[in-house]
Formats: sequence, C-alpha cells, structure tokens
Amino acid sequence: MRLSVCTDAVFSGKETPEAIGLVRQAGYGAYEFWSWWDKDLHAVRAAQQEHGVELAAMCTKFVSLVEPAERGRYLEGLRESLAAARTLGCKVLISQTGQEIAGVPREAQRASLVEGLRACVPLLEEAGVLLTIEPLNTAVDHPGYYLSSSDEAFGIVREVNSPYVKVLYDIYHQQITEGDLIRRIERNREWIGHFHAAGHPGRGELDEGEIRYENVFRAIRGMGYHGFVGLEYFPGEDPMPGLRRWADSGTA
Repeated sequence: MRLSVCTDAVFSGKETPEAIGLVRQAGYGAYEFWSWWDKDLHAVRAAQQEHGVELAAMCTKFVSLVEPAERGRYLEGLRESLAAARTLGCKVLISQTGQEIAGVPREAQRASLVEGLRACVPLLEEAGVLLTIEPLNTAVDHPGYYLSSSDEAFGIVREVNSPYVKVLYDIYHQQITEGDLIRRIERNREWIGHFHAAGHPGRGELDEGEIRYENVFRAIRGMGYHGFVGLEYFPGEDPMPGLRRWADSGTA
C-alpha cells in the first residue's frame, strides 16, 4: 500500500506542475488529480519527470453511465481519457456514475450502468488501464448522485466481471454512508482498485475526526493491498505538516 496526494484537493488553487513539486517535497512519490482536460499535459509530464513522481489516478470525463442515451458520449470521453492516461503514464481511471434520474426505476439505471461498463472493457483491456467507479455520499456532499452504497457498487462490478473494472472505495464517503469500514473492505478486497481518504466530519486532515486511519491503513496493508490510497482532503492551513506526518508513517 502506498499513499498518493490529490493535488486538486490538497493544493487547491496551485498549478499542477507546482503542486507536483510540493508533493515530492512532502515526501511522496505519487500524486493524483481529478480533471485532466483543463491541464497542460506536457507541462504536467515534464514536472513528473523532473521530480520523479508517478500519477496514481485521474478522472475520466464526467458523463452519466445511468442514462443509456449518454453511452456514446461516455465512451468517447473514455477514449480521450485513455489517450491522456497514456501521455502521463497513468494506470487507474476514476469514474462517477451520474445523477439518479427521476421517474426511472433504479433497476433500469443499474442495468444501463452495467451495460455501459461492459462496453468499456475492450477499450480498457487494449490500454491496460483499470477503471474504478466511485460511490459518493448523498447525505452531505453529493445529493442526488446515483451510487452511494459500496455494497451496491461491489454488486455492479461483480456483475460486470472484469479485472479492468473495480470500485474506488472512498473511506470518507463510506464512513458517512455505511460505516463498518474494515469489515466491508475485507469482504470485498478483490474488487477494490483504489482508495481515497479524508477526515470525517469536515473532509479535512486525516487525524481530525472520528476515523482512526492508523487502524484502517494497517488493516488494508494486512489484506495484501498493493495499490494506492489517495489523500483527497482539504487542509485548513498549510498542508505540508500534515502530509509529512503521513509520509513519515512509511506508506508514502
């Protein structure tokens, strides 16, 4: 298990090349961000090479998967995202599922989601890139979002049944939605492709709030997870002291 730093969150307001340098200064060898389409990818790649860091994950374009009429646009966005991932050496893409559609049964929206993800698999296989779908909490941050339950997300990726489609388990979001973090992670370990972490409540520093991240991280390491945990939080002041504390924990 290794930690990466979400520059769009932790270093909000800074240009990505500058943020990459700060990630390295804080003691990390990996970073991630949300949107690639508003960034100078050549400048980002140059900063990666200069500072010796890798891009752990980034988002694919935000197009609904629960709306069948949007599937063509989603797949085109995925193709563009895979090209950007190739430029930056990124092997994990993050996908949202879209907002719940009023008046349409959830079963129909789920079927669209599964069919859309299955349509992605040939593109992902060819590129050698993992696509992770992310459940988000609807109680605090994302009202109206289709997918909030990790249990439902795991059921969806099991139905898709591809090693190229897994779940992004956001510890912050799932503490709000479901809790019982360690046991849920353990039960579904093989279907988790990436993690996110933030303190709760408030989505601030990891050591603020009710989640004992030392215990959660220890459990994840003990399960043999070898991917990344993205630090996706909003620090109240200077982010460097908090980042360095976790870098010193030996997981960065």
